[in-house]
Amino acid sequence: MQNHLFKYTLRLADTSLILAQRLSEWTGHGPFLEEDLALTNITLDIFGRAKALLEYAAKTENKNRSEDDLAFMRNEREFFNLLITEQPNGDYAKTILRQAFIDCFDLMFYTELAKSRDNTLAGIAAKSVKEISYHKRHSFSWVLRFGNGTEESKRRLQEGFDALWQFTGEMFEMNDTDEVLIKEGIAVNLAPLRARWDAEIHELLQKAGIKFPETVFMQKGSRQGLHSEHLGYILAEMQALPRMHPNATW
Repeated sequence: MQNHLFKYTLRLADTSLILAQRLSEWTGHGPFLEEDLALTNITLDIFGRAKALLEYAAKTENKNRSEDDLAFMRNEREFFNLLITEQPNGDYAKTILRQAFIDCFDLMFYTELAKSRDNTLAGIAAKSVKEISYHKRHSFSWVLRFGNGTEESKRRLQEGFDALWQFTGEMFEMNDTDEVLIKEGIAVNLAPLRARWDAEIHELLQKAGIKFPETVFMQKGSRQGLHSEHLGYILAEMQALPRMHPNATW
């Protein structure tokens, strides 16, 4: 039971951590100052959630590893973040579309997780819901702005969609860890969320004029620690200093 709780919490933490690391690459490079600050603040919210989840994962594992050990001393195969979070940012339209996909899912997911019998997960989720509500309004408004803007902005949004859609199915994948914790009233059953997410995202993208493919192969593998080549580069940058100076303190 404890091992399943550790795996579940770590999976959520990794997804937030890698997404925040990707978004942090935009700091100082946003399209204009207000938007640069907005995305930076969103990034900080997600880093905060990752930290809280990593702290709980370390406590649940009970093997004398800290949240920093979990963040900076694991290799690619030991990470379980969703594949979509490690994909390159691309241009701003692609980044925003990725964020819209994740924000829509996260708001549904953490709203349900706030009902968990695990008080710590429920508390983290309740705080996250308030933040994600803003994140979603921000990303959804930008998707519509790009889709209904110029031919160039719409083209870039469509290209972002074509690159990212194949990674969305994995968000709803479940394994034995989910099954065990769902029975205990701890984890969220992702199956009922799929239809709601599909409906909301399809409505958004139809308003933005995005064309959907008839069929698409959905990528997966993160539940088993399998990743794209991009994660290694993210970790190399993120973990370089802590690995060079593991005993350093601020």
